[in-house]
Amino acid sequence: MNRKKSFNRPALWEHLLFLGPASIVFLIVIIIPFIISVGYSFTDWNGVSSNISFIGIKNFIDIFTGKSNFLGAFKFTFIIAICNVVCMNIAGIAIAALLTTKIPLQSAFRVVFYLPNIIGGLILGFVWQFIFINGLPAIGKLLHFGPLMTPWLGTEMTAYAAIVIVSVWQGMGYVMVIMIAALTGISSELVEAAKIDGANAFQIFFKIKLPLCMTYITLCLFWTISQAFKMFDLNYSLTKGGPYGSTVSLALNIYNDAFANNKYGLATAESFVFFVIILVITSVQMYFSRKKEEELM
Repeated sequence: MNRKKSFNRPALWEHLLFLGPASIVFLIVIIIPFIISVGYSFTDWNGVSSNISFIGIKNFIDIFTGKSNFLGAFKFTFIIAICNVVCMNIAGIAIAALLTTKIPLQSAFRVVFYLPNIIGGLILGFVWQFIFINGLPAIGKLLHFGPLMTPWLGTEMTAYAAIVIVSVWQGMGYVMVIMIAALTGISSELVEAAKIDGANAFQIFFKIKLPLCMTYITLCLFWTISQAFKMFDLNYSLTKGGPYGSTVSLALNIYNDAFANNKYGLATAESFVFFVIILVITSVQMYFSRKKEEELM
C-alpha cells in the first residue's frame, strides 16, 4: 500500500519541470527588482548619475515628516478610494440586479455598460478632459444652466468629483459582469420558495441574493480597492494632479518624484511604503470579508 502511494506521488523533478520556469521568471521580473529597489530607497540616487550615496532612512523620514508630497497624495488617494469603492460597487451591483431581470435589449445594455472598462485610462482621461472643459460648459451655456458651466477641473472639489465620476463610469462595468455571474448562479428554486413564503422583491434581493453573493462581493471589493489605490493613468491624463497639486495620487506622486524631479531614491522609498499600505489594506479587507462570509454560511 505504501509503495502504491509513493508510486502515485509526483516526483520532485515533475514539480521543477512545471513550476521551475515560471518561478525563475517571477524571481527575475518581480523579486530581484523589488529587492534592488528597497536598496535604492536608502540612497539619494537621482536615477541618472553613477554616484550613489547611502543616506540611511532619511527618505523615509522625509516621507513621514511631510518634507515630500507623499502624505498629501495619500490623503487624496484615500478619499478618492473610499468614494470609488462605495460608488463603483453600489452602481455595479444595481446595474447587475437590473440586467438580470427580464428587460428588452438586455445583452446590448451589458455591452454598453462594460465597454468603458476595456478602454485605456489615458484615452478616457483625455476624452473626459475635453468634455469637462469644453463639452459641458457649451451645453450649460446653451441651456442657461449654471452648474454645467462650472470649471470642473479648475477647483479642488470639482476636480475630485470629476475623477470619481470618470473612475466609477469606467470601473462599474467590471463589477457588473462579476455580479451578473453571481446573481444568475443563484438557484431559481430558492427564489421561488421565498416568493411562496411571501417575500417581496427587495427582501429576496437583500436577504437572500446578496448574502449568497458575498464571495463575489469580496472579489469586487478587493479589485476596486486595488484599482483605486493604484490609480495613475486616468489621474495623469485628466488633471495631471491639478489644480495646484490637489489631485496628485500616490502613483502619480511616485512617478513625478522619480522621472520629473529626478529623486529616484525618494521615489523608491515612497513605492515601498505604498506597497506596505496596499498590503495592509487588502489583508484587513480580506480578513473581514472572509469573517462575514463565515457568519453568513
